[in-house]
Amino acid sequence: MSYSFTGKYGNNNINQPAVIFSILTAVVLSGFAVARGGMVIGLALIVLPFLITYIYFVFKNPRIGIIGLFILNFFVLGSMRYIKGIPLGLTVDAHIVLIYLAIIFKSYENKIPWENAKNDLVLLTSIWFAYALFQLVNPEAVSRMAWFYAMRGVALYILLMVPLIFITFNKKADLEVFFKLWAVLSILGTLKGLMQKFIGPDPWEQAWLNGGGDLTHVLFGRLRIFSFFSDAGQFGAAQGHSGVVFLILALNLKKSKKLRIFYAIAGLLAIYGLMISGTRGAIAVPIMGFALYIFLQKNFKVIIAGALTGIVVIGFFVFTTIGNNNYTINRMRSAFNPQDKSLLVRLENQRKLKSYLADRPFGGGIGSAGNWGKRFSPNTFLAKTPTDSWYVMIWAEQGIVGLTLHLFILFYIVFKSSYIIMFKLKDPWNKAKMSALVSGLFGIMVASYGNGVLGQMPTGLIIYSSMAFLFLARKYETENSDLNIELQYTGNQKNNLR
Repeated sequence: MSYSFTGKYGNNNINQPAVIFSILTAVVLSGFAVARGGMVIGLALIVLPFLITYIYFVFKNPRIGIIGLFILNFFVLGSMRYIKGIPLGLTVDAHIVLIYLAIIFKSYENKIPWENAKNDLVLLTSIWFAYALFQLVNPEAVSRMAWFYAMRGVALYILLMVPLIFITFNKKADLEVFFKLWAVLSILGTLKGLMQKFIGPDPWEQAWLNGGGDLTHVLFGRLRIFSFFSDAGQFGAAQGHSGVVFLILALNLKKSKKLRIFYAIAGLLAIYGLMISGTRGAIAVPIMGFALYIFLQKNFKVIIAGALTGIVVIGFFVFTTIGNNNYTINRMRSAFNPQDKSLLVRLENQRKLKSYLADRPFGGGIGSAGNWGKRFSPNTFLAKTPTDSWYVMIWAEQGIVGLTLHLFILFYIVFKSSYIIMFKLKDPWNKAKMSALVSGLFGIMVASYGNGVLGQMPTGLIIYSSMAFLFLARKYETENSDLNIELQYTGNQKNNLR
């Protein structure tokens, strides 16, 4: 069959002069924009139609925004190696604001279950954020701009993320989506790490290493794998976290053999990712995570077996030299050496901070230490003294008062969740999912003493979401996935919370 290019088929609107003029104008303007702005503008113009479409669907169903946020959360920091001159970290903030705007707009046609967010977890996150606001008037604070950037990971994201889960992503099915999406992203993380290990960094990653990243990521001629994460420390801890969660799920899932195998593969690959990261402190995530999981079983024989296994593993690293010729094993073994030079330097820095903070109960101000301190107040004591730990950073910036409040909130969540799992939950699969979440949370909490991982992406948003899911555990037992409102267009009908 032949076609004539002179015949007319279908809709003829494109032949209208106004349409042709609009298309030509758009093409010409795009050409000028690319000519003046370069590749960044060109890429922006390519992405723009997809972005507009995505925003449309988020306003149609805010749950899509939550899923998009989880994905963005994993890739945004690593993307900075490829895209320069754009504060990509702020896209997470913009994304969260977009979701809240979508929810507010949906409230005009649907009843939004704001009451789901009335609980002790939201109260605690609000108190923590209020303390962060108080830091604005801390007389020791040097830079208010540093506060703006640093407080996001410390206090803002948890304040915004926890209610989002309670309001828009609170079904049993949502939790299953959360696990599956997380598993896929974790697998991708390890696969990218394997590419770096066996093929080598790509040109942009190599440029990052050449620009100073090699100081912490090339040790004794060996590359510490960082995948598409911000650094090897975050990659190792995040993969340890994933390993704990997905191996626990795989051990307990009975209904779906395929899903069980999928979680087992995700968990094992994640643990391998931890090992190749060369992040010694991250070994605490599986050790302490599985330790809590064993305790939650309330089975004396299982606890004894788990304790013996833990003793054997720790004994292998502490009291033997088996595998010392293997770089990965040797690197992990050094984490158990009390005379390790890195550990001694950290302890010395903590002694300096203890003296400095003795008469500063509220610390030196959020953003005064670490990378933000180096950027905004480079000549101050806190900026010059490495914290090398999430908790030491909280202590340095917010003082003993802030550290005490922070630890209280974290342990409150772990203790309450553990109590509910051990004595209130009856459904075995629900109990297993919550055990996985709280065990992963506890592992990250312990590992955060050695690395500043708890509030960094992607671990931070995953942890904050996990906290909310843990506080939904009892509702999952009593309600048939009906907590959530169907935030979708339904014609003239409005969906009410059942």
